[in-house]
Amino acid sequence: RMFASRRKQHYWPYSMDCTGNEAHVSSCKLGTHLPVDLEKNVTCDSGLPAVVSCVPGRAFAPSGHSGFRKAFRQEQALVRLKGGANTGEGRVEVLKNGEWGTVCDDNWNLVSASVVCRELGFGSAKEAITGARLGQGMGPIHLNEIDCTGFEKSLTDCKFNTESQGCNHEEDAAVRCNVPAMGFQNQLRLSGGRNPYEGRVEVLAERNGTLRWGTVCSQDWGTVEAMVVCRQLGLGFASHAFQETWYWHGDVSADSVVMSGVKCSGTEMSLAHCRHDGAHVSCPRGGGRFGAGVSCSETAPDLVLNAELVEQTAYLEDRPMFMLQCALEENCLASSAANTSVTSGYRRLLRFSSQIHNNGQSDFRPKNGRHAWVWHDCHRHYHSMEVFTHYDLLNLNGTKVAEGHKASFCLEDTECEADVHKQYECANFGEQGITVGCWDVYRHDIDCQWVDITDVPPGDYLFQVVINPNYEVAESDYSNNVMKCRSRYDGQRIWMYNCHIG
Repeated sequence: RMFASRRKQHYWPYSMDCTGNEAHVSSCKLGTHLPVDLEKNVTCDSGLPAVVSCVPGRAFAPSGHSGFRKAFRQEQALVRLKGGANTGEGRVEVLKNGEWGTVCDDNWNLVSASVVCRELGFGSAKEAITGARLGQGMGPIHLNEIDCTGFEKSLTDCKFNTESQGCNHEEDAAVRCNVPAMGFQNQLRLSGGRNPYEGRVEVLAERNGTLRWGTVCSQDWGTVEAMVVCRQLGLGFASHAFQETWYWHGDVSADSVVMSGVKCSGTEMSLAHCRHDGAHVSCPRGGGRFGAGVSCSETAPDLVLNAELVEQTAYLEDRPMFMLQCALEENCLASSAANTSVTSGYRRLLRFSSQIHNNGQSDFRPKNGRHAWVWHDCHRHYHSMEVFTHYDLLNLNGTKVAEGHKASFCLEDTECEADVHKQYECANFGEQGITVGCWDVYRHDIDCQWVDITDVPPGDYLFQVVINPNYEVAESDYSNNVMKCRSRYDGQRIWMYNCHIG
């Protein structure tokens, strides 16, 4: 402000009248006409140039490996958006007493939604979304009947009712924010696809002082990287990531690889923000037919494990080895089981039930087609995903002390909400998947629904379940695919407590 006051400024003869939801200053209305002093040729004789100071939201904050990390201090978030296809949209979740919960849509409006958007560093709200249209949450409903004036710095500063009686997750509130035009869409394109939602990924890169289009090396290219591409182009979620794209005839002049070694965390706004090799491109397979590709979708599934059921159903069983031969063949036991006597030996198993809900906006379908499904004698049906969950027991430092195994699953609708019909079942080589609003239950008494803890000494541990651990199938939110419990084992009994998602 001191610097601005020393310079001779030229002012427009109007003040500005913004509502706050404009995408650009030029979209604001003109305010009152200011009197002009013809002798001094000034219109702001007693004022100074308007000065703003901006604080970047988390989505626009400098990354951890940038040189700005010391100057930018990111505070603990109290509000977040989940399940949205694009930057600046999603289900509103609030942190309260160390636990994330949702917001009931009673009285939810554009004013309250704008408070959320500004708190997260976006513009004002474009839309206040009701009826869990961006997916249902899990856990508590923290806030209800929110009443904001629009000037609050955080949603938690607004008036609200903590009682959520009469609310359920079918009424979870969501927002769609006005997002600054960053120009990211112009740096990327999909080429050769049958429709605008699929194709070979081509990026605009500078080579030898000129900008040119080229392909992305497909080595280690996966669903997480594809998610970033679809978000950057405003096309929603990734439905598939492709490491071969010979069937999509892209621009021949863009066959050369200009980006390699891409590894994304999934939260980036642009593929260029992901880790990559920079100017030192290395891609033995080359581009062209081996260029990375994606297909995008406006909706995606979202799997969440019922943590409370795990806590309620966990118990120990000493099971004789002669009853575990099938499980041994399917690698459901610890490696030491191979040396256990079949006639007199036993294995100590931590058993539990798992109930996996699809809270997303589309059905969860296995990556592989029927031709790749595997018959399992233990369960007497086909498994469509060979690695669907990881079951592990960890010490308090996070080191595995009992690797349960990589459990394969047959996916079906065991139960559904009242107004949802079952579509998938394992019997008779049926179609597999989990419908939106349904859940798949693997009971504690099914073979391999356990962790073998025979060799684990007494102590305090962490029990962990990870769903879809290799990101084989795209989901709207991977952060809720992990469930952890504290557990105490005294050598004879086990206590499971504080089970939670995330």
